[in-house]
Amino acid sequence: MSNESQYKISMSTFSIVGVDVDNGDLGVAVASKFLAVGHVVPWVKTNVGAIATQAWANVRYGPLGLRYLEKGINPKDVINRLTEKDRKRDYRQIGIVNFKGESAAFTGKNCLSYAGHITGNGFSVQGNILKGEEVLNSMARTFENAKGELVDKLIAALEAGDNAGGDKRGKQSAALIVLRKCGGYGGCRAGVDKYVDIRVDDSNEPIAELKRIFKIWDLTFLKRDKELLDWEDIWSDVAKALIKLGYLDYVPKKQNDKKLVMAFNTWVSTNNFENKLRRDKKVWKSIYDYLLDQSKS
Repeated sequence: MSNESQYKISMSTFSIVGVDVDNGDLGVAVASKFLAVGHVVPWVKTNVGAIATQAWANVRYGPLGLRYLEKGINPKDVINRLTEKDRKRDYRQIGIVNFKGESAAFTGKNCLSYAGHITGNGFSVQGNILKGEEVLNSMARTFENAKGELVDKLIAALEAGDNAGGDKRGKQSAALIVLRKCGGYGGCRAGVDKYVDIRVDDSNEPIAELKRIFKIWDLTFLKRDKELLDWEDIWSDVAKALIKLGYLDYVPKKQNDKKLVMAFNTWVSTNNFENKLRRDKKVWKSIYDYLLDQSKS
């Protein structure tokens, strides 16, 4: 195997790179009829930028492109530097956004149809072997209009691309990564920036599975809940759910029943939601909803 061939992987993919210039979030969402697309396409560095390298992917574009961005080179010039000496550039595809919101993309003329890209303020969408141009149009439109954090907008855009036809060969894998300064497990004390990092390597419905896992990730790791419920209003429903799940073996008569409280705390700990426990007789609605959903499955 030649040195060059070690860096090339052929795949059809649709992806989005994006940034929230207000809080510094940077991320990539990607899906493909290709095993473990998250292993190849997304490259992100806090306070620097995000890159998706795909089609006949040259994975050197990821780390090298981030180094160029870190030196202050704008995305368009980064692409020029990456592709100018690449003999296979006409088979490559790349999308870049930096922490300032500047974006650029490149689709080689020999990428398999439909192939193209759309760049905008704070994002770039790109894809090849797609069902059609509407895949990218839907992704761009959805990202620009979606509400919530960057992670919510990336997921919405990826799902929109899938609903518009996505990869015309089918579905297999998806990935989502968003970095936020000190946003990872352990925060600044741990020095981890991985706010969200999810891969679905092989699935018949990778984006649906990505969304399912993100829902649990959100509950477990992220502290962005907004709605609280009073224990006195929900304890009866909580008890019924815990009975169905086997955490409680009788119907309590009062809200401060010790075994009820202990059963709820045990369920919370079993599902790794300890950081969502409160001492003010309030329960996060997201935790309550998840408990009820789990008891119905």
